[in-house]
Amino acid sequence: MATSTQFLAYIPSPPQGVWYVGPLALRAYALCIIVGIVVAIVWGDRRWVARGGEKGTVLDIAVWAVPFGLIGGRLYHVMTDWPTYFGAGGNPVDALKIWQGGLGIWGAVALGAVGAWIGCRRRGIPLPALGDAIAPGIILAQAIGRLGNWFNQELYGRETTVPWGLEIYERTDAAGRVDTLNGASNGVVMQVVHPTFLYELVWNLLIVVLLVVVDRRFKIGHGRLFALYVAGYCAGRFWIELMRSDHASEILGIRVNSFTSALVFAGAVAYFVLAKKGRENPEDLQPRSSRTDRTVGAAAPAVDEDSVTSPDHTDRDRSDSDSTDSGREKK
Repeated sequence: MATSTQFLAYIPSPPQGVWYVGPLALRAYALCIIVGIVVAIVWGDRRWVARGGEKGTVLDIAVWAVPFGLIGGRLYHVMTDWPTYFGAGGNPVDALKIWQGGLGIWGAVALGAVGAWIGCRRRGIPLPALGDAIAPGIILAQAIGRLGNWFNQELYGRETTVPWGLEIYERTDAAGRVDTLNGASNGVVMQVVHPTFLYELVWNLLIVVLLVVVDRRFKIGHGRLFALYVAGYCAGRFWIELMRSDHASEILGIRVNSFTSALVFAGAVAYFVLAKKGRENPEDLQPRSSRTDRTVGAAAPAVDEDSVTSPDHTDRDRSDSDSTDSGREKK
């Protein structure tokens, strides 16, 4: 009886992660990524404006950062799991199929930062300040993206008997063949595992709260809030990574992502400690063109219209003066 009760408490996986509308495939993973990006841009822009920046700036920068981030995330995933695509039995073409899942957050942040740097350079705004504004939105987007892993039945942990264990279903296509990605559940529970996607989702939400509270109370800037986001995420990802059981490349028996988490955490903490304290002035967040216009306007001398003497007035005044002098001489 206890076992039956415990089984009913398990978290079920969605029956499928793909829905077809004619030839169009609607993938939950892709939809979660898109929703996360939209949320990060909208919230990030509001935070940017609240700090003194110009409305619409985050969207302009996202045009550069998002494509770079998606490419970087995919590259990191493929490089750290290259045998799946280029090893025995692998298909190199699958490395391009980003819709099947597989984005490495560190590659996404690293190459996304390059895209953001290009956008900031073109607009003439400081990249560290932008990073502070969008940091809470980015990690909230990551939390939303983890729901896509739930729909794909991926990135889960070892088998477990805890009440919140995640049921992994066998999925098959219309012909009854096993298809874990595109198929639908046939009701057979293959295993019950730790829902590491959920652990990371909850951890990310806690980091969101931490960033908002710290930012409001201490008003930090110059990229330090972004560094706090990176350090906080890496701390959680390190121990969550140790719980996962899916295939991954290893170094000395330890998953590559655990090494990456530790190294990036150390770098983020160092930046947080050594970076400039305080926060940027609101005028420093304006685009270069706006600052130039204000500077030119401030440098131009003020003109008092009442003090301007026209040529006609000058000649008239001179004539009146001459007449007076002549009158005095006649006297």
